Amino acid sequence: MIYIKLLLTAIFWGGTFVAGRMAAGHMEPFSGSFLRFLFASIFLFFVIRHQEGRLPKLKKNQIIPVLALGMTGVFFYNFFFFKGLQLIEAGRASLIIANNPIFIALLSAWFFKERLSLKKIIGIVISVLGALVAISRGNIHDIVNGGIGPGELYIFGAVASWVSYSLIGKQVMKHISPVAAVAYSSMAGTIALLIPALYEGMPKALLDYSLTDWACLLYLGFFGTVIGFVWYYQGIQRIGPMKAGLFINFVPVSAIILAFFITGEPITPSLFIGATLVSAGVFLTHSRATSK
Repeated sequence: MIYIKLLLTAIFWGGTFVAGRMAAGHMEPFSGSFLRFLFASIFLFFVIRHQEGRLPKLKKNQIIPVLALGMTGVFFYNFFFFKGLQLIEAGRASLIIANNPIFIALLSAWFFKERLSLKKIIGIVISVLGALVAISRGNIHDIVNGGIGPGELYIFGAVASWVSYSLIGKQVMKHISPVAAVAYSSMAGTIALLIPALYEGMPKALLDYSLTDWACLLYLGFFGTVIGFVWYYQGIQRIGPMKAGLFINFVPVSAIILAFFITGEPITPSLFIGATLVSAGVFLTHSRATSK
């Protein structure tokens, strides 16, 4: 059953790019981000009540790191996520974000002195090459000539935000459970998102959102955030981080397939090749990194 949950988690996370792309066409980035994590925070509160009885109290030295989690993994990540998906396709965005483990591995080696093996270095090169193929639509030399557009840059901002979230979370989760850390960061990020969402005119815009828009937000908040994280961490507890982490490779693949069937995004040769290289590179990097 845990393997089914992990596979569904990868599909849910792939679906966030499609839902985000659909919602981003009708709402401003801060408004969409706030509503997504408002729903997620409510759901997470009940998950915490069920699993741990109550939300654990934070010590004074944990408050700032948890606020940093909220700002990086919720506030900035989701602003860049929605903004980028206003400009580029869901499948292409998913391949850029699929490189998160690559940058986490590089910065972990820098900050935490984790060893970069030859296998890991090869995986990094392959994955980055795949991302470049997808971003450039098969014309890598165009990137040198300024071929990266604002949409791709926003998604790279999401990558930087998530990598920061992961590195901070690595320290925070030594003292509190992953679900509690996600709940606190979700609530902190939601509060931070409220003012810019109001500035965008969210209260008035609420009346203009369609049922599809609300369904996308609920999907992002419940399946993409709550169920995804809970099942992923259950997988880590049951079968270990190495086996659980391998399911991350299905995320860009599921995003591309779902985007093809739901929004009609074409599966171009460059996208297919990029997805294959990124998945192979992340597999090599992540399997080695999590086996320690």
